[in-house]
Amino acid sequence: MNLYPIETGKFKLDGGAMFGVVPKTIWQKTNPADENNMCSWSMRCLLIEDGNKLILVDTGIGDKQTEQFFSHYYLHGNDTLKSNVEKAGFSLDDITDVLLTHLHFDHCGGAIARNGNDQFRPVFKNATYWSSERHWKWATEPNAREKASFLKENILPIQESGQLKFVERTGDYSTGVFKNIDLIFVDGHTDSMMLPLIHHKDNKIVFMADLLPSTGHIPLPYVMGYDTRPLITMDEKGRFLKKLLMKIFVCFLSMTITMNAQH
Repeated sequence: MNLYPIETGKFKLDGGAMFGVVPKTIWQKTNPADENNMCSWSMRCLLIEDGNKLILVDTGIGDKQTEQFFSHYYLHGNDTLKSNVEKAGFSLDDITDVLLTHLHFDHCGGAIARNGNDQFRPVFKNATYWSSERHWKWATEPNAREKASFLKENILPIQESGQLKFVERTGDYSTGVFKNIDLIFVDGHTDSMMLPLIHHKDNKIVFMADLLPSTGHIPLPYVMGYDTRPLITMDEKGRFLKKLLMKIFVCFLSMTITMNAQH
């Protein structure tokens, strides 16, 4: 098995939203904000080469939204999903599976491209796209709090393509979909977010998605304002941190960015 971190670009989000109840005087020490109170974040995916499988975890924000939409998020940097998959030695058509941790636009937007004004196509024509039935229902019948993050043009074309399959959730786990990857479900950030647990050599690596998006979110109370159930997030994160301290897990963080790359 080989693992390739895939940078898909950077964007900005409001620092207060990213750190919830934590005061700016504290969080800005690790994530300094610009004049608009925005902090810069990576949109990092993970490419897993395992035998005849080439599995992509998340897809970044994509490029099909309007200029007005992107203006709210200040996209910057030269990284793209396509260029960095190719830099790893593969093409988009080589990808056999796409694991979507959840369907917020900055995690699944790159899964679908625009063919025309109202036509869309899967970016990965040879891949099976994986979600869970429970999260899919949550995303396609969104609550008012998350509605702006679940964009129908990112989600519905996946099912319409015939390439969508659902992972069966049994309790908080799912096994058997992939040989060396189990799936852990968490519910604090959004309902049934799916975290891949990768068995790599002697390590267990967890792609943390938005349960623990960055090193700045390691302290237990540092929970995003975007989370639908922040107390559940704290409980879930606490359990992962204990396993991290016990060296049971290694965590792969998808949004961490260094301080000197803020602008």
